[in-house]
Amino acid sequence: MRVLITGGSGFIGSHLTESLLADGHQVLVIDNLSTGRADNLDPHDSLEVVNETIADGAAVSAIFERFKPEQVAHAAASYKDPENWAEDTLTNALGTANVVKAALAVGVKRFVYFQTALCYGSKPLEHPITLNHPRRPDCSYAISKTAGEEYLEMSGLNYVTLRLANIIGPRNLSGPLPAFFKRLTTGKECTVFRTRRDFIFVDDLVRLVRLALDGKGPSGTYHASTGQDTAIKELYDGVAKELTLTVPCKEADPGPDDAPTILLDPSETHANFEWRAETPLADIIAAAVKWYKEKGLKEFYTHLKLEEANS
Repeated sequence: MRVLITGGSGFIGSHLTESLLADGHQVLVIDNLSTGRADNLDPHDSLEVVNETIADGAAVSAIFERFKPEQVAHAAASYKDPENWAEDTLTNALGTANVVKAALAVGVKRFVYFQTALCYGSKPLEHPITLNHPRRPDCSYAISKTAGEEYLEMSGLNYVTLRLANIIGPRNLSGPLPAFFKRLTTGKECTVFRTRRDFIFVDDLVRLVRLALDGKGPSGTYHASTGQDTAIKELYDGVAKELTLTVPCKEADPGPDDAPTILLDPSETHANFEWRAETPLADIIAAAVKWYKEKGLKEFYTHLKLEEANS
């Protein structure tokens, strides 16, 4: 296959790129390194990395015309600053429109899109959330990602949208896992909110994406999730255990904009892809902590503003 991956130097994209290269496929990565890391990908004879923004429609079209991908995995996204509405719109809405149009122009056979579970809003109407739940995005990231999803749906492309649970593992730079690691290893107090999330290992997600790129499953929307929610405190305890630290944390009730739980129903994914997330949480935490120790954690992103997250 000739696969084009946007955001291929980022967390999910780099793991997918490595998996495809290992099986002999040709991969072109587009990444502006806003949140991706150049050292996530080693040089490879079957890999081309282009430093470019998908907000530049002419550049995206030219790259697609030259490479002529058969499959696309669209992992590029703006998410690191919740107040930067302009960048979210440029990357997640306009950028997705550019990528979708370019994919149409070269006749891409299968397009995989990564959508956030926040498309259901911060206060979902049901748990577990089914695919029948209305889209009610109420933050910049989710609004712009949902706009991109709607462009894809109206395009006529053969696509799979994966609405994601919390993806974690090595190279993960967003959410509570890297936050706990950084604060614990720098002697800072951790606040753990009494919330629950559905955590899935990045390698398990990559298995699902590979199935979708290979053409398995009808065109449409699916949940990438374990179908089980876990207390954030359990994630904290796992990181502390892996670091062989015994550090008490401050527990707090969730804020007004924070959902007590976000749990996705993966039954349609199970049925159509014969896939399940299999990796135990302890193994995921161990793999992530090992990577943080080896590669370092210079910057990470949370729902806090960037300067607050990295203080």
